[in-house]
Amino acid sequence: MLTLHLVRHGDTTHAAEGYFAGDIDPPLTDRGRAMAEAVARLAPSLRLEAIYVSPKLRARQTAEPVARAAGLEPIVEEGLREIAYGAWEGRKESEIKQTDPEAFAAWTADPALVAPPGGESAFAIAARALPVLLRARRDHPTGHILLVSHKATIRVLVCALLGVPLGRFRDRVACPTASLTTFEFGERGGMLVRLGDVSHLG
Repeated sequence: MLTLHLVRHGDTTHAAEGYFAGDIDPPLTDRGRAMAEAVARLAPSLRLEAIYVSPKLRARQTAEPVARAAGLEPIVEEGLREIAYGAWEGRKESEIKQTDPEAFAAWTADPALVAPPGGESAFAIAARALPVLLRARRDHPTGHILLVSHKATIRVLVCALLGVPLGRFRDRVACPTASLTTFEFGERGGMLVRLGDVSHLG
């Protein structure tokens, strides 16, 4: 049986203060680095065989101590990057609601089909992230693997694996920073056994 662990990167200033950060690439804060070390302390119990990581700095910084603890070289996968927010990059959600209300309302009503101006829809995220998951499952049919990614990307993957409409990824799936979400893959597909767990952060 394959066990898949999904980890969101640790804290950044943008995540903590409510800014949209997809393509822009802030580093982890001191708290975010401490979160990454807390995830790394789980490595012995997870018995990882592979680590796949988004190319974004915050994800790679989160994966570094985990990879070191597990004795693995992370595999960088472009498909695991965060949603592209287009014209909304680096701006607060509360601000966008005021300055771009029609586009924001259309996106929040159906983010599966509607993208931020110049950005990505949930279907676009799934189209690049799911092939990474499929390759990882092919290469590791049993054992434990870890994917270090981002809030929207993980939420979309969870919805896809559970059969939840992708348009509900923002209001059906919790994904705090440095949280751990786990699926076990058996004969009937993936079973969610842990969602948004932050107990390792103390």
